[in-house]
Amino acid sequence: MTGQAPAAPDRDGARMFVRYAYPPNALGYCGPDGFRDYAEAGVVDQGLVKQVQAFSGAWPYLELISSGCDIPDPLDRRVVEAYWVGNDLLDQVLIGKLGDSMAERFRKQVGNKFQFLAEGVLAGGVPHHSFHVFGVYPWVGLLGNDRMTRHALTVLDRCRVRWGKVIAVNSLAEVIVESRPLNWDGRLLTLDEPTVETARLPLDSAVSAPGLTPGDWVALHWDWVCDKLTDRQLRALRGYSQRHLDMVNHRVDHPGTVAALG
Repeated sequence: MTGQAPAAPDRDGARMFVRYAYPPNALGYCGPDGFRDYAEAGVVDQGLVKQVQAFSGAWPYLELISSGCDIPDPLDRRVVEAYWVGNDLLDQVLIGKLGDSMAERFRKQVGNKFQFLAEGVLAGGVPHHSFHVFGVYPWVGLLGNDRMTRHALTVLDRCRVRWGKVIAVNSLAEVIVESRPLNWDGRLLTLDEPTVETARLPLDSAVSAPGLTPGDWVALHWDWVCDKLTDRQLRALRGYSQRHLDMVNHRVDHPGTVAALG
């Protein structure tokens, strides 16, 4: 008797994951080297699933959300959207499950500082990418150990999934967007006044956002556009990002941002 072949991944969810994970992977920051080949070829199969599973930052969150919401496939589009953008699945994940996941992944890595990381869970953190960036990154050494404030702030700002408004479409490869970068005043991490930047549109259809026009809102990761946002998605991305900014600014006793940014 032979075992059943693995179920095919949710194509919409897998493609959405590719759009958001491609920018840092293309820069060599996270995920396996082979992921970029799959992304640019537009292939969605079990080989891609194995590549996604090698994202040690993102994949455990997808598993946590899917198991906590009784969704069998961690690449279900609802799960992928919850992690990168945000939706109501996040608040269905029990706080104990998130705490257990954090302990399993990071307790040995951060040692006696784990109690500080865990404060974010108790303060209302949920398994959204912004929780990982603001509440986990500073404790696990992903911002470096040189306390270079400008560099660390840039990493925090570029690594979070941001939202921006399209001002102009330069070409098939670039758009001009207005977005709000992070600001650090020595105590609080907040959103600064809007600034204008150029964002890249990967040319391959597997990793590019749909056709854009001025006035559209988009999700940004590093210097790339990941997707055009619906009104619901824009509210969710803003809301969960602000939730975790408020968490590190006001609801934990030992903010990782202060430890990282000085």
